[in-house]
Amino acid sequence: MFTTTSSSSSSTNLPPLTPSRSPHPRYKKPPFERMKLLLTTLICITAIAITATYQQDIVLEYMRNFMRQSTFTKLSNNIRNNSTTTPTAMAPASTFVGLPVIPPMDPSLNAANPKARGIQKVFEAREQAEGAGATVRRSIGTPKLKNFTPFLMLDHFSVAPGAGFPDHPHRGQETITYLLHGAVDHEDFAGNKGTINSGDLQFMTAGRGIVHAEMPHDDGQGTSNVGMQLWVDLPRDLKNCEPRYRDLKASEIPTAKGDDGRVTVKVISGQSYGVDSVQELAYTPVWLLDVEIQPGGKLVQALPAGWNSFAYTLEGTTTFDTGATTQEVPQYHNAVFEQKGDQVLASVPANATKASRFILVAGMPLDQPVVQYGPFVLNDASQVRQAMMDYSTFTNGFERAENWRSEIGAAMM
Repeated sequence: MFTTTSSSSSSTNLPPLTPSRSPHPRYKKPPFERMKLLLTTLICITAIAITATYQQDIVLEYMRNFMRQSTFTKLSNNIRNNSTTTPTAMAPASTFVGLPVIPPMDPSLNAANPKARGIQKVFEAREQAEGAGATVRRSIGTPKLKNFTPFLMLDHFSVAPGAGFPDHPHRGQETITYLLHGAVDHEDFAGNKGTINSGDLQFMTAGRGIVHAEMPHDDGQGTSNVGMQLWVDLPRDLKNCEPRYRDLKASEIPTAKGDDGRVTVKVISGQSYGVDSVQELAYTPVWLLDVEIQPGGKLVQALPAGWNSFAYTLEGTTTFDTGATTQEVPQYHNAVFEQKGDQVLASVPANATKASRFILVAGMPLDQPVVQYGPFVLNDASQVRQAMMDYSTFTNGFERAENWRSEIGAAMM
C-alpha cells in the first residue's frame, strides 16, 4: 500500500561507529599506573554489585538501553559488511540481521506477580478510500494515533477485483500483511512474485529501496479480499539494509490454547501460553497474536516490558481488565495500552451471544525521529529529499525501477 509512506537517506559506506585503536607496541603502563587501573576496576565491580543489589530496576533499565544501542550498532556493521550491492537479486531469505523476537530475561515475561496494563485510549478506525479503488479502516497513522513507535500505520483493508495498489516504492520501513479472507498477488522490480492466501502473511523489509505492486487475486466471483497491513519503522542503522521478503503460510503458524479451550491464539510472532512463534520474521521485534475468545473465556497474555502495544477488534466486543477498571472495546476499534504493566487481560462475558476476535500487537520502541512522506520513512527531512531524488533518478537502491512495470498492476498504470 502506498498512501502513507516516508522517505529516508540511503547513504552507503558509512564510517565505522567505533574506530578500533590499539596502543603503540612499545608503550607499556608503568607499575604504578597498572596498580591504579587494577584498584579502579575492583572498585567499579564492587559498586556494580552493590547497585545491582539495591537498585535492580535502575540497572535493568540501563542494561536494556545499552543492549539496544550496542546491538543495533553491531547489526549495522554486519549489514554493511555482508550486504550485496548487485542490482540483480534480492537479499537471500536466509540473511537475517534483526533482533530476537522474544527478549531473553525480560522482567515482564518472567514476572512473579504480573500487573495488568492500563488503557491509554480507545477509538474507532473509520473507513476511507486508499490506493486505486480500495477501502481501508486506518487507526495508526491518523491524527488520533500517529508515529506510535515502532508502528507507523495500521490498515484494515478491503480490496475487490479491479482495485488495488499498483506499482509504488518504499524505503526505510517494514510492512506486515495478514490476509483474513481471499488472496493478494504481489510482484516487485527484482522479479519476485507470488500470492498470499487466507491466513497467510508476508513480511517485507523495504530497507534502502524497493518498488512493488499488491493486487487482489481474482477468484472469478468478484469477492473482496480482506486483511490487515501494519507498517513498522526500521532502526536508524538498519534503514540502508537490502530489501527482503519472508512469507509465512497459515500452516506454519502455531496455535496456543488457554482457559480450558475457550481462548485460541494464533502465535504469528511472539509467545503465548508457552508456545513460541516462527523466528526471524521482521528485523524490528514485533509480537503479533490473532486471538479468539469464546463466551466465558479470559485471555492472560504477558508482553515484553516497555514495549508499545495495542489491540484491534476484528469481530464481537472484547472486555479489557486494567486491574482497576474494565472497558468494553467493540468491533473496528483500537485499544492502545500503557507501557507500564506486564500483561493484557481480555475476556468475553459468559452471556455474550458471540465470540470476540482481535489482533494483539506489541513492538519495541525506537528512540529516533520519524520523518515520513508518502512511502518513504526516514529520520530527517534531508533523507526524505534524498529518497525522492534516488527514486526519480533510479539510483542508490532504485536502479531496478528504471523501465520496470509490474504485470499484475499493468491494467491500472
